[in-house]
Amino acid sequence: MLRSQLSKASRKYWTSRFFSTEPPFSKVLVSNRGEICQRVFRTCKELGVKTVAIYSTADSKAPFVKAADEAVCVGPAAAGKSYLNVERVLQVIRDTGADAVHPGYGFLSENANFCQSIESEGVAWLGPPVSAIQDMGDKIRSKEIAEAAGVSIIPGYDGTIDSIDQCVEVSNQIGYPVLVKAAAGGGGKGMRTCYNDQEVREAYPMAKSEAKQFFSDDRLLVEKFIENPHHIEFQVLCSPPAGGKLEKPEDLQVVVFPERECSIQRRNQKVVEESPSCLLTDETRQKMAEQVKMLCQKVGYVSAGTVEWLVDEEQNFYFLEMNTRLQVEHPISEAVTGVDLVKGMLWVAAGRGLPPEFQIDGLIMPSKGHAIECRIYAEDPLRGYLPSTGPLLPYIEPHATGEGESYLRLDSGVIQGHAVTPFYDPMLSKIISYAPTRREAIDIMTKGLDEYVIEGVQHNARLCNAVLRHPAFVKGETPTSFLPRHLPDWAGVQLTLAQEEELAVAVALIGMTRDSFLQRPTVVPSFEPMVVRLGGFFGDAFRVTMGDEKSAIVQKLGDDGAEARTILVNSIKYDPTRFTASVSMDREMRSIQVMNEDSEGEMKVQMYGADMPCLIQSEREYQLSQYMHVPKMVDTSDMVMSPMPGTLISFSVSEGDHVEIGQELCIVEAMKMQNIVRSPRTGTIGKLSVPEGASLVTDQIIIEFGVEETEEAA
Repeated sequence: MLRSQLSKASRKYWTSRFFSTEPPFSKVLVSNRGEICQRVFRTCKELGVKTVAIYSTADSKAPFVKAADEAVCVGPAAAGKSYLNVERVLQVIRDTGADAVHPGYGFLSENANFCQSIESEGVAWLGPPVSAIQDMGDKIRSKEIAEAAGVSIIPGYDGTIDSIDQCVEVSNQIGYPVLVKAAAGGGGKGMRTCYNDQEVREAYPMAKSEAKQFFSDDRLLVEKFIENPHHIEFQVLCSPPAGGKLEKPEDLQVVVFPERECSIQRRNQKVVEESPSCLLTDETRQKMAEQVKMLCQKVGYVSAGTVEWLVDEEQNFYFLEMNTRLQVEHPISEAVTGVDLVKGMLWVAAGRGLPPEFQIDGLIMPSKGHAIECRIYAEDPLRGYLPSTGPLLPYIEPHATGEGESYLRLDSGVIQGHAVTPFYDPMLSKIISYAPTRREAIDIMTKGLDEYVIEGVQHNARLCNAVLRHPAFVKGETPTSFLPRHLPDWAGVQLTLAQEEELAVAVALIGMTRDSFLQRPTVVPSFEPMVVRLGGFFGDAFRVTMGDEKSAIVQKLGDDGAEARTILVNSIKYDPTRFTASVSMDREMRSIQVMNEDSEGEMKVQMYGADMPCLIQSEREYQLSQYMHVPKMVDTSDMVMSPMPGTLISFSVSEGDHVEIGQELCIVEAMKMQNIVRSPRTGTIGKLSVPEGASLVTDQIIIEFGVEETEEAA
């Protein structure tokens, strides 16, 4: 039964009948940072539980610090000296008197030694037992247990890899493509897909280094890479009977949630997730859920966790891994079922068993509607998804609505002015939409993304918008190859002519409305034609003529074949405090965001997932602008520049070396991920411009090519 189907009186009765009305714990410490802390705090406060945050000096002004009842600094910005400093975290637990610890995700959330230390303090661990973390955290051990439980597994090498040569040998035995991955890993860290021997030789040292940094365990394994699969996962909440211990595996209560489709990924990390999946049949869903239950009972799993699978187009499914923690994408499971997973974790850890809303008939939690989540990262999709740092100015989040038939939810860890640093994961927030149908959920999400303003750093919100608007996504065709197949060299959202015309009309309307609001003269009187430049002073030009109050005539200039088009204008609503406008054209509502305006009157706007500077000119100004020359670009063909802020780990070449296109030049590390910088052309290395170990900023020159000698000069 869904929570929404229970009356308040019924919930109160069942809670008082089977559970204590007292809070499950008195004080919960969250050993993490960012939005997951605020998420846990929200449930704790609803249940009357006090909260404690830990933070580094870099996070002293972060929203999660202010959201807690108590907050204690645990060290400097570097995660190893703060969030991963176990002894310091344990001391904060003692000092604050916290009687439970929620680890969130990442950092120490799947660290068995940390879990053991917490329990040794006599403090409740809001997660699975140590044995489950150990068994499922080790990829080799987890596959052995899964196979013993009767679960379908991916073909691979049953053992760790000890050298590059062995990795190459095993890869050839399995057959390319293969996945070289951290044995103790997850989240795409320490993971590389390889299609030949050379890629294995390059991937091995980087995967090993990342595995050591992220998981303090550099063991690697190799398994067959299943091409073009779907990444499907099942959320679970498991508990012994209330007030009792688990005597035998079949006594374990296992609630399996409807699956989450997590196939839209970059660099083996999820970007867009949804529930339910468009791929699975009811028969496959039931079979997979039964195997999920078998695995949980075999492991003796308790608390929230997620079992991940690869599923091909023929509905064959293979166990991938089990994440022994709450997942980033858990809100979409909450959306379609109407339950609170954090509350479930608190209840189970307190020995109360499953909350009443989790007690169901059958194996799979009943659900309704459709939910989508987009992870918003400070990264640049135009430069290989490399991380981006800087202050968030301006930063305006879309308007979140309360739970209802349809809604938009935002789980955010930042505010305007927040500085994105290279020390932590680049995720800024999660935006979640829920509606009765998938089509409606897509529409709510795209509208929310159009209203989301993120400046000061590069980000992937526009890419998410492009994904959701893509015809293949709308049809539900979402394998893990979606991005490389449909948006391989994504250069930003490309608008159609009709969309550009509508954007030009919207910009004209906003300019007139804002000038009226500010009581200043307009650039062009409302009865005269105006020219809207999409892309700024040298951008494409559109003549916009306002007719009566209900229409506008728009025509693209500089294109002899472009015809004038009449667009019906129903209404415009402009919010000067949020710089948001809703423009109704041709009986459909469009959302447009004005992000800023400079001294020249150029405004930056976003609509349909695209953002660009726009300028309103009079026709005379437009005519004169035709005599202006477009600025020349600086030639950087003889330079190799850092694609991101980070640290130069090592050079692979020396001055005077001859290199070919695509050859490895150096490795730059950012946010603990190592990235190969390859040669953009054939040539000779003239100068290594920075030393190894140097801190880099984006576009800093790393290498300069030498002047090539011509035959004539020789």
